[in-house]
Amino acid sequence: MAIKTIIFDMGKVIIPFDFQRGYDRMAPLCGYSAAEIPKRIGTCDLVTRFESGQIEPRDFVRELSAVLELRVNYEEFCGIWSSIFFPETLIQADWLERLRNGYRLLLLSNTNAIHYEMVSRVYPILKLFDVHILSHKVGALKPSPEIYRVALQLADCEPYECFFTDDIPAYVEGAKAQGIDAVQFQNQEQIQQELRARGVDW
Repeated sequence: MAIKTIIFDMGKVIIPFDFQRGYDRMAPLCGYSAAEIPKRIGTCDLVTRFESGQIEPRDFVRELSAVLELRVNYEEFCGIWSSIFFPETLIQADWLERLRNGYRLLLLSNTNAIHYEMVSRVYPILKLFDVHILSHKVGALKPSPEIYRVALQLADCEPYECFFTDDIPAYVEGAKAQGIDAVQFQNQEQIQQELRARGVDW
């Protein structure tokens, strides 16, 4: 039962991020402090709707700006919304380049149109993946079975021939429920050890 396809989450697996960076930049431009902003966002379902593709980017920006009393235009909002990401990746591109010589690589992410536009432009490492499975395109968020089923359709192999890693335990369990071999991500070295234990070489 050899592994044929390796599936990575994106945020905090490939690209590190911290929402606090965005809250700190929003605070001077809105009616709420950096500590109050996530609580205010949590009172509505806008982010969930945005990440599952139920609302268009400009509508999302307009509605969330109203919730936060945020005084910015669309382009300014996108810059702030995407400021959460750090420049250095958690997985090294040279390792992925070697890995992809023998295995199909998939990216499976809960994300949204604004973030994805930015990361796909700024992080060349994302071009190393054969397929990107994105919640806002699929219309389903991890750990919904639907997004894993789409991933399996595109993996071009059986579930037990897939390996998946994600930083969130519930999303790992969601993959396991679909028959995928999955582990929680800690760092690149740990994932390399997990893959070697499964006979994966690069």
